Amino acid sequence: MPQGMIVKALSGYYYVLPEGAELQDANMITCRGRGVFKNRKITPLVGDRVVFEETENGEGTVTEILPRSSELIRPPIANVNVVVLVFSVTEPVLNLQLLDKFLVHIEHTGIEVVLCFTKSDLLSENHDAAGSKEMTVAELERIKKLYEGIGYPVLKTSSRLKEGVESILQHLEGAVSVFAGQSGVGKSSLLNEMISGRNLETNEISQRLGRGKHTTRHVELLPLNNGGLVADTPGFSQLDFMEVDAEGLSSCFKEFAEVAEGCRFRGCLHLHEPDCKVRDAVAEGTIAASRYDHYLLFLGEIKDRKRRY
Repeated sequence: MPQGMIVKALSGYYYVLPEGAELQDANMITCRGRGVFKNRKITPLVGDRVVFEETENGEGTVTEILPRSSELIRPPIANVNVVVLVFSVTEPVLNLQLLDKFLVHIEHTGIEVVLCFTKSDLLSENHDAAGSKEMTVAELERIKKLYEGIGYPVLKTSSRLKEGVESILQHLEGAVSVFAGQSGVGKSSLLNEMISGRNLETNEISQRLGRGKHTTRHVELLPLNNGGLVADTPGFSQLDFMEVDAEGLSSCFKEFAEVAEGCRFRGCLHLHEPDCKVRDAVAEGTIAASRYDHYLLFLGEIKDRKRRY
């Protein structure tokens, strides 16, 4: 039976691109999933490589899901090579706690991460903006150096000035990638610059709520000019730690993992244990206090969830 990739999922239908075909609407086979998937509580995902059989009416049925190399729960997509984590420098204000929470979830999957800070044209040059929510050029540069020091590629973009798009494309060449982040940070605007002939729906920021409206309604893989595939996904601002446990959280902070092997106790949670190398590194300034504070916050959330459930 033929094989292919699910490139779009919408209202219970799976749009399968047959192996070797170019990604065009005319080449897609509209499929339903076998009933056995529902019985086994298995959901086919965009990005899945599948076996399918065509039916007499020109549609098809997905009969088998081939093994996945990776899987994201939110956004729901499989076999991703790169996650582009998109945050704006303002409108909405850059939230490093939320950024670190996204990073924990992605690190848990083992997928490569690229950080993208959008709307760089809105940066303030005012160095005396104490109490202001405006991000300054100097402040963003400090944040950029922090995450580059941890090991993440960090890119700055401006859709209005058409800056930074080529840098992102270089990281996505030949890969299956996904854009993730809050609503309203400019994911769809960036993708409009990256994908010729595509005009994804965008909305203005809701100033009253301080966040964007949900403009992307489903997950769909779109072709890039460099041979890659990219998914635009619904924006969201809340994540919970369904898959990460307290013992595994530390390894999702890349800079912790490098020094934690020196801790006296195996499975050290880096709280009050003696001879904890992570806390030593925080005291020495080699691990950022902001990252450690977020680790403690997330650890508390995980423990609270465990107590509740």
